[in-house]
Amino acid sequence: MHTKYLHLPSEFIAHVMIVVTGAAGFIGSCLLKELRNRGYVDLIAVDDFSNIDKEQNLLAVDNAKRVNRDDFHLWLKENQQLVQFVFHIGARTNTAEFDMQVLNKLNLDYTKEVWKLCSAFSIPLIFASSAATYGMGELGFDDNTAPEDLIPLNPYGISKNEFDKWMLKQSSTPPFWAGFKFFNVYGPNEYHKGRMASVIFHAFNQINSTGKVKLFQSHHPQFKDGEQERDFIYVKDVLSVLIYMMEQRTHSGLYNLGTGKTGTFLELACAVFDALGKPHNIEYIPTPIDIRDKYQYYTCAKMDKLRQAGYIAPFTSLREGAMEYVVKYLIDGKRY
Repeated sequence: MHTKYLHLPSEFIAHVMIVVTGAAGFIGSCLLKELRNRGYVDLIAVDDFSNIDKEQNLLAVDNAKRVNRDDFHLWLKENQQLVQFVFHIGARTNTAEFDMQVLNKLNLDYTKEVWKLCSAFSIPLIFASSAATYGMGELGFDDNTAPEDLIPLNPYGISKNEFDKWMLKQSSTPPFWAGFKFFNVYGPNEYHKGRMASVIFHAFNQINSTGKVKLFQSHHPQFKDGEQERDFIYVKDVLSVLIYMMEQRTHSGLYNLGTGKTGTFLELACAVFDALGKPHNIEYIPTPIDIRDKYQYYTCAKMDKLRQAGYIAPFTSLREGAMEYVVKYLIDGKRY
């Protein structure tokens, strides 16, 4: 069995082959660029490259070798001796996708095969789970909660949780592995995501086109309009955590990836207005009846586990991250 390096001197970084699946998507493309920024140049981009809207995300790393998503498992078998690390970020992330056959194929079965190959070839693996596994948060948002106890709200969350349940039962594992439950990630390179893009992205577009932003009213007595709370995390912080765990490989496990703090939609909207230098103009509209009973008024990642694994860097505040995202990227349509 070939050796996988745990801690590489800087002079060897350029020779480390790293695979990123979902490479043309939001987080995957930012991760590729950040790896390149840090000196990693032997990068393998895996995705379905037929989506023209995502092609712009890859321009900054256009010399990364591309492998089609459908060919990746065979490619990994043939090239396993060259690969030092796999980031499996690719998935069908549309929370409005209700075709379980599609979700089982792309999120469950595909990821099982990646896990099996990384286990067989001793390749360290980081994969994307999701905070959607927590459902309404009846049991809180603790990454020590057993996946069997969780009740996701939608088929997407179910598909992610089913993999987590399967994975924890496996006796054969990669030499290091970590699954990250992403909370509300925002930042550059999400132009292609449509209605699945972040609230900041939609707020920016609404303000530019109408001069105001629409937020859902509160239908919960404990929350005022606009004061629904979410754990929003800037994509740059996500990248920092992922690369830290790749380089340090301290403890395998499932981890939350939020900030451990909440921000309100009102705070978010105000930050976007301020970044644009425009007066605050907010309209509150009723939450649609069809989603009202499943609407989350509060999410907040418990972050003790990641901190105990050695990651001590501070997270970007919602206001700081939102304003940088607007000013540095959205105003001019730039990518990471």
